[in-house]
Amino acid sequence: MLQDLENNFSELEKKILLLQKNYKNLAEKFSELNIEHEELKKKYDEERKKSQVLAEEQKNIKLYSAISGNPEHNRLMKNHINRLVKEIDFCIAQLQNSGL
Repeated sequence: MLQDLENNFSELEKKILLLQKNYKNLAEKFSELNIEHEELKKKYDEERKKSQVLAEEQKNIKLYSAISGNPEHNRLMKNHINRLVKEIDFCIAQLQNSGL
């Protein structure tokens, strides 16, 4: 009976040590994955910024093309001018409302 209890405790101790080892390995892996996640997040943010810059450059190129008379982009130029006129009208309205 006593021998059985000792065997059970011995097995429990082995299982506890194994669980501790597994926990330590998982904690290390979690830490590594957190670091990798942060690096990927930074890389994603950089790529997103580059994409935004490229999209803005593409928009400007189309606008310059429309200004230079490219018939393919005339509609874009008209839309851009209309947007600017609306912004100016809005600013004028705000100035009138503020009493200036």
